[in-house]
Amino acid sequence: MSTEMNIEEVQASLDRSPFISFMQLQVVSIDQDKQQIALKMPMRPEFERGAGTGQWHGGAIASLIDVAGDYALVMKVGGGVPTVNFRTDYLRPLMNTDLTATATVRRAGRTIAVVDIDVTNDEGKLCAVGRGTYLPVVG
Repeated sequence: MSTEMNIEEVQASLDRSPFISFMQLQVVSIDQDKQQIALKMPMRPEFERGAGTGQWHGGAIASLIDVAGDYALVMKVGGGVPTVNFRTDYLRPLMNTDLTATATVRRAGRTIAVVDIDVTNDEGKLCAVGRGTYLPVVG
């Protein structure tokens, strides 16, 4: 089933989830031809590793990676897709910056999909990478 979603539809879907809404994710761009989505997440005190440090907690970054990977498929199939597995590699500490996750579908077969996710800071520097595996069916 293919029900391609536009930016407004994807944003509305993000906003309907209490957890994702708490993250305050914003759709930056969608490219259906490249099977790619970019999501921005602002730094907030709730995401700090230690109070007042401005340093991102790894769990918040991992959540961004998982949601971005998921939505690279959601924008194509029009509904939620379950996560099978994902990994995160942190490349540098992140301090006092918003994050942008760009997720690219590498393969979307009948039973499994693989998505690569790059996380950059406000300067565009690559700070973390992830890879997610998902069930590419509306769930």
